[in-house]
Amino acid sequence: MTGRPQVSEYMTREVQTVSPTDTVADVARRIKESEGHNGFPVSEGRKVQGFVTASDLLLTGDNDPIFTVMAEDIIVGHPEMDVIDAARVILRSGIQKLPVVDDADNLVGIISNTDVVRSQIERATPEKVGKLMRTLEQIHDVPLHQEHRTVELVRLTPTQARVYADELEGRQYELKRGLAEPLVVIDNAGDLILADGHHRVMAATELGVEEMDASTIVVDERVTLGMERTAEKEGLGSIGDIEVVDYGRHPLIETTERLQE
Repeated sequence: MTGRPQVSEYMTREVQTVSPTDTVADVARRIKESEGHNGFPVSEGRKVQGFVTASDLLLTGDNDPIFTVMAEDIIVGHPEMDVIDAARVILRSGIQKLPVVDDADNLVGIISNTDVVRSQIERATPEKVGKLMRTLEQIHDVPLHQEHRTVELVRLTPTQARVYADELEGRQYELKRGLAEPLVVIDNAGDLILADGHHRVMAATELGVEEMDASTIVVDERVTLGMERTAEKEGLGSIGDIEVVDYGRHPLIETTERLQE
C-alpha cells in the first residue's frame, strides 16, 4: 500500500456494458439516451472483450454487430493502481475511460478522466481542515476532532456575505459531474458553521440539492468563534442571506451569437 489514492476509491463499480452481439443501432441509442456516456465496455458475462465509442459507430451499418467495430486491444487497469498512474495511462493513451479488472480478469469497475480530476480536488480538503483545526486549537485551547458527514444545507450558518454568479456556473458544472470537493463545516455544539464552500452550497441550492458531503470539525466544548461574530454582524443566519453578485462576464469571452451581430 502506497498511502496514495487508489483506483478502487474513485472508480464507478456499477458499470454499464454492451454485448458483442448488440447492433450499432442499439449502442448508438444507448449513447444518445445516456447521461455523459460516449462509449461502453463490451463484455460477455464479466469478461471484457473490447470497448466501443461513438466514433467507432461512424460510417457503419445500423445492423452491424458491435464485435465487428469495437476496439479489441484495449488497456485495462487494476483496483490497486494509484490514481496518478491511471491518470498517466488515460492521458497518454488518449482515452477517456479505463476499464478496471480484478486478478481473475473480471470487470469490477471503470475510472474516467473526470474521476481522476475529482481525486485530485478532494486531496485539497484535508489540508484546509488540518490548517483550520490547528488555528482553532491555538486560539481557543479546546479539544477538537474531525468527522466526515452529510450535512443539510438549511442548517448551515454562512460566514461569507456574497458569492459571484459567474463562478456559480462553474460550481454547478462540477457538482453535476461529481467533481466538487467536500464542504468544510464547524460543528460548534450543534450549530453548523460553514467555513469553506459557499459557492458550492449556493450552486447546489440552485440545483435543488439539499445535502452535501462535509469535512466537519467538531468542537467538544462550545466556544465563541470569531467567524460567528462576523456572520452575526453581516446579518447572516442562513444560506438564503448570501448575496449573489453579477459583475458581468469576462470582457474577452464572446458567444458565437454576439460575434455574428
